[in-house]
Amino acid sequence: MKHLFTILKYALLLAVSGALMAYAVRGQDLSRIGHYIRTANYFWLGLTMALSVLGYMSRAYRWQMQLTASRHPTAYWEVYHAMMVGYLANLVLPRMGEVIRCSVLRRTSRVPVEVSLGTVVTERVIDVLVLLGLLAATLLLDFHTFWAFVTDKVLGGRFDALARNRTPLLWAAGIGLLLLALAAGALVRNLERLRQHQLFARVAVFVKGLLAGVFSIRRLEHKGVFLAHTAFTWGVYFLMDYLAFFCFPETAGLGLRAGLAVLTFGAFGMAAPVAGGIGPFHVLVQSTLVAYGVGLEAGIAYALVVHGAQTLLVVLLGGISFALSMVQAGKAPRPVAVEAA
Repeated sequence: MKHLFTILKYALLLAVSGALMAYAVRGQDLSRIGHYIRTANYFWLGLTMALSVLGYMSRAYRWQMQLTASRHPTAYWEVYHAMMVGYLANLVLPRMGEVIRCSVLRRTSRVPVEVSLGTVVTERVIDVLVLLGLLAATLLLDFHTFWAFVTDKVLGGRFDALARNRTPLLWAAGIGLLLLALAAGALVRNLERLRQHQLFARVAVFVKGLLAGVFSIRRLEHKGVFLAHTAFTWGVYFLMDYLAFFCFPETAGLGLRAGLAVLTFGAFGMAAPVAGGIGPFHVLVQSTLVAYGVGLEAGIAYALVVHGAQTLLVVLLGGISFALSMVQAGKAPRPVAVEAA
């Protein structure tokens, strides 16, 4: 039954990706999209892929710093290979890449999964904070552009009706708060019974290790270097999206603000719980470019080329890392079992 549920879940996510991709290209001239893709200037795309490799290497070094701070120093290339295997897994199993890369690191470097997973949680929290900052900057710099796009193209006349009648929103918010309060009350009433359960003890041990990884950032020896790698990684992401504008005449004239907007909304698309961000990324990037005056066909062509290039790179680098990590796992020393006297 559990396997059936898992299959149905991934089938549903795949259907969502397919539906969003169909939405992105509906009513458009497919031959024109193909023309844009065939005539793109792939020199710029190759440059973005080279930058992407530097971004991956920087993220791996940042993760290595966290692992060292959590008192589990690990060789750089073992960290890098585990991370790339995780990215490869995300192309097939949405959001499972984080767990898989921690499992790979346990086999190659004997780092407890709960500790490495804690560092990954910290990494994700930092990335979310950066992304929220980018969203705020994007909206502040080009608020009128996106406000006009949302009210005219997305909501149309429905915005005025919603502004006049807020009752449905208030009801939804009230019901949500009530359900949250009921769940919290049930948890408090049954907390003592939960503590006596064996599963609770196991979860407590796991959470303790998880928190050790999360708070490892407080023990970083070189916090400035960590922040510099964070800034460098996101700077690389920005350059990748901005330089890709020069692949197409329709986007070559866009400025830095448009690059920031594509980075921000594209990152939200990649964070969606679908395989490789397929669908949400394309719709959000296409819509962002349309807001800046780019045609629908050119917008989806840009999204397809950029996403396709990065997916190909992850498959290549992730495949190499998977093979090397399996070799490393075979060489790693096995824990010695001690028999009771």
